[in-house]
Amino acid sequence: MSTTVAPSPADVQVTPERLMQFAWAYSVPLVLEAAIRHRVFDVLDGGAMNLDALVQATGASRRGLAAICNVLVGLNFLSKDTSEAFSLTPESSAFLVSTKPSFMGGIIRHTSEQLLPNWLKLNDVVATGKPMRAVNQEQDGGEFFHEFVLDIFPMSYPPAKALATHMDHASAGAVSVLDLAAGSGVWGIAQAQSGPAVRVTAVDWPEVIDVTKKTVARFGLSDRYTFVEGDLASADFGSGHNLATLGHILHSEGEARSQALIEKVFNALAPGGTIAIQEFLVNADRTGPLNGLIFAVNMLVNTDEGDTFSFEEISGWLIEAGFVDPRMLAAPGPSPLILATKP
Repeated sequence: MSTTVAPSPADVQVTPERLMQFAWAYSVPLVLEAAIRHRVFDVLDGGAMNLDALVQATGASRRGLAAICNVLVGLNFLSKDTSEAFSLTPESSAFLVSTKPSFMGGIIRHTSEQLLPNWLKLNDVVATGKPMRAVNQEQDGGEFFHEFVLDIFPMSYPPAKALATHMDHASAGAVSVLDLAAGSGVWGIAQAQSGPAVRVTAVDWPEVIDVTKKTVARFGLSDRYTFVEGDLASADFGSGHNLATLGHILHSEGEARSQALIEKVFNALAPGGTIAIQEFLVNADRTGPLNGLIFAVNMLVNTDEGDTFSFEEISGWLIEAGFVDPRMLAAPGPSPLILATKP
């Protein structure tokens, strides 16, 4: 009877393959951006094209298109048949065609234009612990988020709709929603769409509220909105709200300001009201998920105290503020929603 002996760690052959892949990792969002800006995915949404047809349709160079399209084939964002015709894959068809509501290409533009220049200073940031500029402060953040909030609408809309379904606004009568750091207005819009008696108070910096107003008007919901311009620390939240949404805001605020914000939300809610938080969560011992860990470095680079947090940390803050029953609600997106109730 034979036995198989597992190799010891010393016997395992290591290679530099992963390091080589990471060395070129910066190239992927830049190739995607080039394809988006030259309308490659939009043009191919009409059907397969060979390289000459793509050149004519996009106006880009043959050499340039050949290089990026072959990379996109290798990444499975495009496919190429035996006649050398390129076509979309299900993934690029769903998320990279700019005319579709599920378009996620704005996040790619955000990466290359707004994030990479700051990340290039990561060595200095790690040495000092201070960002190149703090986009969570109004002086820099107003312009930053004015350009960015519409890009993440497709990421936040599905979980916002899941929250609206869970809350069942249509059968709840009059509902007052407090949409904090409203951005594009996506969280409040989804709630307002779910019931005719939903009214929304949207709070954000003046530069961003301008975007919120335009987006809300595009959805035909302006008559159900109140807009409050100001910083979260000083703005008047009002009182008696039934639901407060904090969509991807705690990570830029850091621990102390997040706790203060949660306490302020508690005071703004009516008894029985719900707080709903979406974040890029990490596990309690900070060993994963990788996206949450990387996003913590993004907060190091771009904010003064920002970080990513675990459900255990956030639920502790909620309980300390007076909320009960912190819980997670499954929702489309990178992390579940965190809900809690004001007694």
